[in-house]
Amino acid sequence: MHSLLPLEMLRPAEWAEIHTVCGDPGWVGRMAELGIRTGCRVQVVQPGSPCLLRVGNCRLSLRGECDCQIVVRPLVDSAAL
Repeated sequence: MHSLLPLEMLRPAEWAEIHTVCGDPGWVGRMAELGIRTGCRVQVVQPGSPCLLRVGNCRLSLRGECDCQIVVRPLVDSAAL
């Protein structure tokens, strides 16, 4: 089992499960509306700023330091499919 780390630490094509989304309640709620919530699986398409994520069948771009408030548990690629 992998340890927890900030979303920004993931490499391209890496899958992770969202562990925690921290921050202003309005921001946390907006992330949940976009599919970024505890237990959801995401894949990093492009790290950096903006960070491009695959969430379900969609792609989501996070700008600035938003990804620093998202803590994930990296997954083995086959486990995410």
